[in-house]
Amino acid sequence: MKDPKLRTNLLLQLVENAQEGIVVAEKEGHDTILIYVNPAFERLTGYKSEEILYQDCRFLQGKDTEQQSIKIIRKAIDGADPVRTILKNYRKDGSVFWNELSVTPYFDEIDQLTYYIGIQKDVTEEVVLQEALDKANEEIAKLKTELKKQNS
Repeated sequence: MKDPKLRTNLLLQLVENAQEGIVVAEKEGHDTILIYVNPAFERLTGYKSEEILYQDCRFLQGKDTEQQSIKIIRKAIDGADPVRTILKNYRKDGSVFWNELSVTPYFDEIDQLTYYIGIQKDVTEEVVLQEALDKANEEIAKLKTELKKQNS
């Protein structure tokens, strides 16, 4: 496809129809200001684009700003490095979702950082199942310890 306009239209259609949330943000000081969100991001978070564009995306963290993954993301953004991590976010209605977030810096033709591309995937089910498995394994370990004490 040689026509740049056709290629751009196809790319936009693909992004608009992606299952994962896709955002584009500009770095402004320590903030990353959202300038684009796709419909999947709107469905994932419950926010419409007009409610959140031109804001820093940290609003999704709610009061959970001390997560280790947030520190990892901040360090990567400050270093203009790509990063992938899982963090707890909050939808517009206040419900929790676990977000596998991939952030990639984009550099222009003169190697200046211009944007970040974020891809978000809801991994809540996987996190909840892992937490349940961890809890069950802890219970099994306790029962084994008790059984050993009773057999001693």
